[in-house]
Amino acid sequence: MADKEVGQGKESSGEKGFRTPGLRGAQTTTLFRAFNPELFMKPNKPVMAFGLVSITLCVGYLGYMHATKENDQQLYEAVDSEGDRYMRRKTSKWD
Repeated sequence: MADKEVGQGKESSGEKGFRTPGLRGAQTTTLFRAFNPELFMKPNKPVMAFGLVSITLCVGYLGYMHATKENDQQLYEAVDSEGDRYMRRKTSKWD
């Protein structure tokens, strides 16, 4: 029993010198923690999954809108100075 007590004492003294890894154990100011809270919070996997799905859906919807706009532009038949006919997309004055 005496050996166990001595062994436990050595482990606890080693644990006292152990610091928390990352920024949680670093000396920081309250202002730094207020402006960077994500560095000091534990990861929340359901919120991360929701955010990832939301961002993916938003980017996919923007891509879909861009693709349908490209296909929806109206074409008209134009004639150049030499009399050749060709198809041209309608453009606005802003393009």
